[in-house]
Amino acid sequence: MKLLLWIVVSLRTLTGSCGSGVLFTKHPSNQTVSQGNEVRLGCAVEGVTEPDITWMKDGEKLYSTDQVFLTLGEQHWETSHSVKSVQQQDAGQYWCEVEFHGLTFSSERAWITVEGVPHFIQEPQDVATFPNAPFNLSCAAVGPPEPVDVLWWLGGVKEGGPQPSPSVFHVPGVNSSIKFYCEAKNARGISVSRTGTVHIKVLPAAPVGLQVLRITDRNVTLSWSPGFMGHSEISICVIQVMRISGRKWNLPQQEVQVPPHIHTLTGLRSYSNYSTRVSCVNEVGPSPFSPWLHFITPESVPSVAPNNLSFELSELQLSLQWAKLKEDELQGKLLAYKLQWTHGGEPQEPLLFKENSAQISGGTRFFNASIQVAACTSVGCGPWSPPVLVLPVSAQHQVQRSHMWVGLLLGLLVVTIVGLLLTVAAQRREKETKFGSAFKSPGPESSVFFTAARSYSRNVADLHESTLDSLCISSELKNKLQDVLIPERLLTLGHVLGKELLFTGLQDSGADTIWTCSLFLVHSLHLALKDTRRDGAAKGGISMF
Repeated sequence: MKLLLWIVVSLRTLTGSCGSGVLFTKHPSNQTVSQGNEVRLGCAVEGVTEPDITWMKDGEKLYSTDQVFLTLGEQHWETSHSVKSVQQQDAGQYWCEVEFHGLTFSSERAWITVEGVPHFIQEPQDVATFPNAPFNLSCAAVGPPEPVDVLWWLGGVKEGGPQPSPSVFHVPGVNSSIKFYCEAKNARGISVSRTGTVHIKVLPAAPVGLQVLRITDRNVTLSWSPGFMGHSEISICVIQVMRISGRKWNLPQQEVQVPPHIHTLTGLRSYSNYSTRVSCVNEVGPSPFSPWLHFITPESVPSVAPNNLSFELSELQLSLQWAKLKEDELQGKLLAYKLQWTHGGEPQEPLLFKENSAQISGGTRFFNASIQVAACTSVGCGPWSPPVLVLPVSAQHQVQRSHMWVGLLLGLLVVTIVGLLLTVAAQRREKETKFGSAFKSPGPESSVFFTAARSYSRNVADLHESTLDSLCISSELKNKLQDVLIPERLLTLGHVLGKELLFTGLQDSGADTIWTCSLFLVHSLHLALKDTRRDGAAKGGISMF
């Protein structure tokens, strides 16, 4: 039952009959016409009052003013579609359709075949090539009628004989630009294709329209357009950048893949003069550079703090001075130097100065104050200099003298220890070489050397022991060294290997002397530092730091 219903619906759609009352009494017919002649198609339908008949071509609706409607009866209508001068583009499949109660009814389909001169389905395209490089040209045309032959013309001269369509023409190479086209011929006549050009690839022209799209203090976005491309695709552009600051600084050039013809320069200096230009490269080589484009990066805060902040303090005023920042360090136009200071740990009102020096009245109020300075542009202030503590001149000299004495004592300690070590080393060397070399005979045989060694017995006590009384020093120093001197008898001995003895402590009198002198110098340095701190505290509360 379902299969029968499907067949009925299909027949109604295709033929417009089977109970609907719609019937096509005339269908369009196949026609073959010559190009330029008139063609007419007809279609008639019965069973519809004032039908809406539509003509279709290759699946698309035709909107034509040449469509005519005729009344053949009360519900019988005829329509026609005509083309007065048929062309190749008019060839195709035609039919008519009628809509009735939401259903679409179609007539039979017919073909219009246009005979005439060939029409091209592939015309030759422009060619870009290197001088004397071989290349191919293609051309294709169809009828009806068939067959279709193709002839080639290169530089106004016919090349070779007719070739069946489609045709591929091989050119061994040319050394200059030249025109070409193809002819298509059949029984009805000849058609001529578009004229193409063989271009010789050359260097591109310089880019044009170089401009700044966006700019920040350190980044600049550039855009440009390629000039004449030299009949070859451009894939790379080269950007050169130069910074002008007293003298010209050429930065490393950058290669950019294009398109798009846009690039962002990064890592630039703030508030600096730059120049840039662009060259683009094709298969032949690079183009000339575009004209230089000049731009200035915006300001930023200074990158460093002022150096060498110094002062002179008197009861009447405080004089300050510091080093100027360089142009590259400012990164903008200097507005002022900002001075901030704290007193007793409390921040005070900051001060602004146009120059790199200042004279502030009321010097006593800055005693023991901490001062810092920073450079400022329209964007903001840079980093602060290290804090400087404002002290009277006498206190400064006292601190300087304390530092000088510490340095002198440390230097004296180092020189003394090095001298004693060198003396002991020389004495040992003299003992070892006192006997010289023995049993040395001429010839290639190895020589036998020996070194005098000191023997030692665990069972025999030393006859002499270094004491404070043997150092010939004052009683006061003896008392101070009493706690730090190590008696020789308290030293621990190592293992005996042959006649050589390894010690974990000091053995000979030279080492004792070095040890004692070192302790003396260390103690003297300690006393000097202690006296320096005591004197500083007594003269103004200056502490070592």
